[in-house]
Amino acid sequence: MSILFRAVLAFLALKLGNLAINVATFPVLTGAGSARPRPTVSLLVPMRDEADRLVHTLPAILAQGVDELILLDDCSTDATYQLAETMTADHRQARVLAGAPTPPGWTGKTWACQQLGAQATSESLVFCDADVVLAPGAVLSVLAEQQRQGADLLSVFPQQQTASIGEHLLVPLVDDVLLCFLPFPLLRADVPSAATANGSLMVFNRRAYDVLGGFEAVRGDVVEDVALARLARRRGLQLGVVLGGAIVRTRMYYGYRACVTGFARGLLATTGGSRARLVLAAGWHLLAYAVPPLLSWRRPRWALVVVLGVVERLVVEAKTGRRQWWQAVLQPLSPLAALPLFVQALRRTQHWKGRPYTYVAAPSRRLTGVRP
Repeated sequence: MSILFRAVLAFLALKLGNLAINVATFPVLTGAGSARPRPTVSLLVPMRDEADRLVHTLPAILAQGVDELILLDDCSTDATYQLAETMTADHRQARVLAGAPTPPGWTGKTWACQQLGAQATSESLVFCDADVVLAPGAVLSVLAEQQRQGADLLSVFPQQQTASIGEHLLVPLVDDVLLCFLPFPLLRADVPSAATANGSLMVFNRRAYDVLGGFEAVRGDVVEDVALARLARRRGLQLGVVLGGAIVRTRMYYGYRACVTGFARGLLATTGGSRARLVLAAGWHLLAYAVPPLLSWRRPRWALVVVLGVVERLVVEAKTGRRQWWQAVLQPLSPLAALPLFVQALRRTQHWKGRPYTYVAAPSRRLTGVRP
């Protein structure tokens, strides 16, 4: 066997091994049960240019039956604020706030969430992105899962909804990375790289939020959810994660271009700011997934690698509940589709919804607000 073949085979075997562990252990929201005793709940929704999304997501958010619902318009350039006010007019527990302009040193989302946290009055703070679709009783299910895991901070990885080919190629990689590289049992271990979270839906108990210092603690971080998780680990707080299943779903980006722009915004941070690691990761995934189908025409043993890649995607689809089985055949094309994403991520400054985002390297970490 060639060295390359053995290396790729070992890589896929490692991923499939982690995936097997997560199939057995990674929790998925089912909608069964509710928190006992039930805490008071503030559902907090940051919004920027979400008018097109709110029509589909806000009715389900309003139906969650929480003690207070606060929506904050983060200086939108569309009709987000007006639409939110109209849709919440008959709901006494709901308030719509106009956010203040983002101060220097903050990202737009961390500042919006910080303002929301300052307004909340409940024992549990549930931060939910405006593009998240909640099933009936979703918030109660999340709180029950938080209690079951004994988590101070629990985040939900929503079931990813995709429509265009570009979305099919790129968005499921979020689940692939989570389920193939992070065995769920490691979440309770003192391993910094195993501390992760998803900012689409995060729930804090009030004590944990105060211990962390709110979103001010990660005010300049582009990937604020992971930064919060790592800070929580350092502060001795218990982390929890759960897959959203059919209870919490989202369509993150609409179309290929939006996927590239959205994912590129935080990709450099995942390598600690190392562009060399970013290039190596792109090249390695091309070798592991895109090249084997070409080699298998002349070297049949490479067909095994192709099959393992497809099996990996099928198992991820099954675990997340997406069950878009036909998309498994796209697995070899995903690294090719991701190349523009990696190229864009190499730039120092990214743009999203009209705002610049610049990665701040670790030596300047104090400028991002993450406390040692």
